[in-house]
Amino acid sequence: MLTIDELKALGADTDDGITRCMGKEDFYLRMVKLALSDDSFEKMKEAILAGNLDEGFERAHALKGILANVSLTSLYEPVAAMTEDLRARKDIDYTDQIAAAEELLNKYRALL
Repeated sequence: MLTIDELKALGADTDDGITRCMGKEDFYLRMVKLALSDDSFEKMKEAILAGNLDEGFERAHALKGILANVSLTSLYEPVAAMTEDLRARKDIDYTDQIAAAEELLNKYRALL
């Protein structure tokens, strides 16, 4: 079962997240579960690895918003950095950035 303490241990700003959810911890945890169940990361990864930087940017930008809304800060930060690289249309190898974010995502998803 997903808990506030587990999220904090992974670097989530749960105090901010709960505040965004009107102070309701149970609502916040439901929103986190929805965010972690979303397939936005996989779609972003697929687009970037296919070389579609425009779609990769759109997907990364949407994912960044999802993560910000539930204050999963430790995962938000690498996705935000990747979003900015994609916004600038940097033609770089995103493999390491994707892998680092995916590792964190998998740690969060393991809590479900």
